[in-house]
Amino acid sequence: MSGRILVVDDQRAASELLAGVLQARGYEVSTAASGEAALEAVQGAAPDLVIADIRMPGIDGYELCRRLRAEAGTALLPIILVTSLEAIEERVRGLEAGADDFLSKPVNWEELFARVRSLLRTKRLQDEIRALNAALEERVRRQVAELEQLGRLKRFFSRQVVDAIVAGGEDILAPHRREITAVFLDLRGFTAFTDRADPEEVLELLRAYHATLGRTVDDYGGTLEHFAGDGVMIFFNDPLPVDRPAERSVRMAIALHEAFTPIAEAWEKLGHDVGLGIGIAQGEATLGVIGFEQRWEYAAIGNVPNLAARLCGEARAGEILLDAQVEHEIASLFYTEPVGPLQLRGFFQPVPAFRLRARK
Repeated sequence: MSGRILVVDDQRAASELLAGVLQARGYEVSTAASGEAALEAVQGAAPDLVIADIRMPGIDGYELCRRLRAEAGTALLPIILVTSLEAIEERVRGLEAGADDFLSKPVNWEELFARVRSLLRTKRLQDEIRALNAALEERVRRQVAELEQLGRLKRFFSRQVVDAIVAGGEDILAPHRREITAVFLDLRGFTAFTDRADPEEVLELLRAYHATLGRTVDDYGGTLEHFAGDGVMIFFNDPLPVDRPAERSVRMAIALHEAFTPIAEAWEKLGHDVGLGIGIAQGEATLGVIGFEQRWEYAAIGNVPNLAARLCGEARAGEILLDAQVEHEIASLFYTEPVGPLQLRGFFQPVPAFRLRARK
């Protein structure tokens, strides 16, 4: 077993003898002729074990122990004190000062080797534990940094986008095309409500609306693209793919209506008539990050989100309007009825549309 040992004794002959015996056993040994020199040597050589005589001028073995124990870097450094033949009192004082073990003069060499092996084994275990703790602290620091980054990202992106970034890196934000199901919703009667209500009431309604919306979108795994006042865009199947996005979007829309009903009823009692209209469309869109350095959004651009927004504009309070592709995807699960073709702003041809009626 190898290790670095510091021998401290003001008697040069004694320290050289002890050092020579230990070197013959394969240990790396250095010496110090006083307690003051030992403190400097410990800082420079970082020994694994200190063997010190108790009786030295200036800083004796006891004071050397106390000073080493007072420093965080050497608080656990193994120390053997070399005592006289009448060693009981010296050993008690040594234990109080922080010594780990003792040797009596004259030194029995086999006893010395056994104690050295034992304390070096302890020192190695301590070093391993310290290394594991350092690795754990570094891991915790990295995780805290990731959580802080996650918290910052969540202020700008939906949870699904943040999870995708953490899992796959920011490359997932690069522009790409994918088939998505887009859901647009806003409040019927909201403009009239804002004209009559106090600003505090408007914000109270929006907070309740957004809180309900956020929980439901999370429950169904939707990506919240943006909200502007009462208008909200959600899409499915990006940045993370999901099974049956059209069905999932319809089930989420139904859940949103059910969750918003108590809010609408509460405001109706106060004389305010507000309701939720929803439009859903499916098809290919361009997706990626848009914005500027201080404010980024993950957006879906193209015909599909526009169609969802236009269908939402046609939906009355409590209605969910679907385009033909969504209706085809969910026809085996839900009852629908045609309401079109609709002449929608921005679309040259009338658009087939369907009203969601009920689950089958």
